[in-house]
Amino acid sequence: MPSPFPGMNPYLERANIWEDFHQSLASEIRDQLAGQIEPNYYAALSPRLAYDEVYIGEIPPPAPNSPRSFVPDVGIVEQATWQWQIRGGVVLDPAPLRDTIPMPHDTPTKLWAIELRTVDMGILVTSIEILSPINKRLGTAAFDAYHAKRTELIRAGVNLLEIDLLRAGKRFPTQHPLPNVPYFVFLSRQQTPDQIYIWPLNLRERIPLLPVPLRDPDPDAVLDLGKAIHDIYDRARYSRRINYTEPPPKPDFSPDDQRWLAALTTSA
Repeated sequence: MPSPFPGMNPYLERANIWEDFHQSLASEIRDQLAGQIEPNYYAALSPRLAYDEVYIGEIPPPAPNSPRSFVPDVGIVEQATWQWQIRGGVVLDPAPLRDTIPMPHDTPTKLWAIELRTVDMGILVTSIEILSPINKRLGTAAFDAYHAKRTELIRAGVNLLEIDLLRAGKRFPTQHPLPNVPYFVFLSRQQTPDQIYIWPLNLRERIPLLPVPLRDPDPDAVLDLGKAIHDIYDRARYSRRINYTEPPPKPDFSPDDQRWLAALTTSA
């Protein structure tokens, strides 16, 4: 069964689907662009590891809508039953209680970007980033690392196409408030690094064709993001894994979108 949504399917944001979808989307975008940018450029996947902090021990609950998980230790507080023996044969009574200290354990997450480079020198011309929950979570090392990378790419004169198909998390910083839509695509062009071109993606509409800039004077390539999403949905048989009688992941949609979504999924 094809996806019932004209554009992005919010059920693909589920944690048990997103990682597979993220990697598949990167490959699909690479394959879609590769034939368009020959013979002067090539498209390649660029994997990197981002580290999430999973805490061992008892810590305060995570912020609302945060996907961070915590694994509590067993027996956080217990009565000490051992004795300490020091020099001279003196035996000391144990400390009255023993506790554990919450310690972060880094959990690696593989993220995928698509790089467009020149064939002759391998110069990076355009980077296409597909955001994941880990690099939209404010206050984490992964968030800071991604924002540093974004700044470095723009300062280096690299075109940056950022695809944000997640409703939760921190958006691309803009001078003016963004419209109230669930998804966005942001483009920073090498010629105008102080400007951001923004495509708000409405839940009820098809995703427009998107420009992928190259070097002057070469014309832009064209990314059909909507086709990529639908092709992946079909090939991966996501319809078998999605229960449309359940609500999509948080955060909630606007009241109008919720009514539209309820009518759509009822007939799905």
